[in-house]
Order: sequence, then C-alpha cells, then structure tokens
Amino acid sequence: MNDFVIQTNGLTKFYGKKCAVDQVSLTVPRGGVYALMGRNGSGKTTTIRMLLGLVTPTRGTASVLGCSSLDLTPAVRSRIGYLSESHYVYRWMKIADCAKFQQGTFFRWNQTIFDAIVDHFGLDRSTKAGALSRGERAGLCLAMTLGTEPDLLILDDPALGLDPVARRSLVEAMLAVTSHSERTILFSSHLLDDVERVADHVGIIDRGVLRVQASADDFRERICQWRLTFETPPDALPAVTGVVHTEYLDNEIRLTIANSSDETEAALRALNPKRMEKTGVGLERAVIDYLTTRGSSGSLL
Repeated sequence: MNDFVIQTNGLTKFYGKKCAVDQVSLTVPRGGVYALMGRNGSGKTTTIRMLLGLVTPTRGTASVLGCSSLDLTPAVRSRIGYLSESHYVYRWMKIADCAKFQQGTFFRWNQTIFDAIVDHFGLDRSTKAGALSRGERAGLCLAMTLGTEPDLLILDDPALGLDPVARRSLVEAMLAVTSHSERTILFSSHLLDDVERVADHVGIIDRGVLRVQASADDFRERICQWRLTFETPPDALPAVTGVVHTEYLDNEIRLTIANSSDETEAALRALNPKRMEKTGVGLERAVIDYLTTRGSSGSLL
C-alpha cells in the first residue's frame, strides 16, 4: 500500500497570465492530519480543486488514493469526503432528509456517525437546513461528509467565519471520527491555533509556491528566534543564511531563522550585541513570519 494518499508533481495552474499555483509537489502521508496554510489568494483552494478534479491543471500531475485527479472513478470519489468553507446544503431539506440524500449518493453510509455529530452540535432533525445558523450548517455538512466514512477527508477552510464554540465543536468532531490510523485529513486554514492543535504535518504555500513541507514537530524544531540587544543597533545586518523574518524594536533586533547553526551564531556575535538570546518559536509565529510580505517589520509607534 502506498504510504502517500496524495502526491503531486510540478502541479501548476495559470489563469490567463496569472500563475495561481506554481510547480507544487505535495506529498500527504497516509494517516494523520496535514495542514495546508497560506494567505488569501496564495493558491490553497486552487490546489485542492485540482486534487479533486474540479479544475484542470495547466501542467503537472496529481494523484489521490492512487488515482489520477484527472480520472477519479466513482469508487475513488466515494472514498473522499470534501467540505468547503461555503457549507452548502439544500436549504429546503430537513436534517433527516439530508442524511437520506447522502446515503443514496455514496457507496458507504454510517448513520451512527451522522447521528453522533448531529447530536454533538445539538441539531433538531426536523429543522430545515435553511433555518440553521452558519455554525449549525457547518455541523450538518460535517455529519454528511463523515457519515460516508471517507478514507480521505479534505477540508477547505471549514471553520472560516464560525464563532469559537462552533469552531471547537467542528475540530472535536473531526478528530473524534477520523482517529482511525488509516484515515487521512488534508485541511487548509487561516486559524493557526486550530492548526497547532491538530496538525501532524504542515505545508506553507505562498504566492502559489510551496515554501515549506514537513512534519509539525520537525518544522517547530528547525525554526528559532534570536534576540539581539544593542546600545546602538547596526545600520545593516550581514547576510545570514536561513533568515525568515527580521523585526526591529528600539534597540532590539529579533530574527526568525530556519536551520540555525554554529555559523549562524558566529555571524550574529560578530555584530557585538550587548545581549544575545536564542528561543523557540511556536507554530503560529513561525508561519506568520514565513508569510510576512517583506520579511521585516518594526514597531507601529
């Protein structure tokens, strides 16, 4: 059995002259949770839609569950659960009718899972979908998606716009039902605290380019921050390999660095700071620093 449920090679998409996705080579291992992160317009949704065969790539290849995304069979599609940020449902259907509709569409159906998620969100089965709040509709869509017992669950910003309670319910339900070792989740999100809580693997896509792909633990271990305090900060910093972001605060310079080494420390000590301190960086800070537009920032005051 292939160890990867998703593999892409040079996946690229142009819309006219604009390159939305630029030679992305993605590998999503079987089992666990893979978080795809990036700013608005970075190419996350386009990548996901190419994986699902909803958008044709300009060039490059993608396979999902061992099948080309350009030729996903009904049997393969039935093993994929997809939930987008729109949480679309037929508004005239009652919740109980949504279950019947989904059951008649997919090869597999687990009513117990559907009922458990509906109950987790406190939904009345006689309520029409059009009368649900956004958070309740997200819960219904998750129940409909997970009720099909997908081997691969693809979530495109599913918690966007939800209140904190609905977000927590969505994440808890997602993790509870997808804890099976052979089941895989790929999800994109702007909510980095959710990512830090659940992700086993991370990918960072920026301006269509996949900048980072690693296990969450490896990513955290490779990123650190150096804090340098000066009597008078230098006019310019030397070229230091691996600098992701530089922040200037009065007489302090903070550098977020990937793969810091003895050579890194020597280059920084050559600046003769009064004090120099190395600290770890949380996933949220590391991702934001990677995505900061100009690679540097300073005090707003």
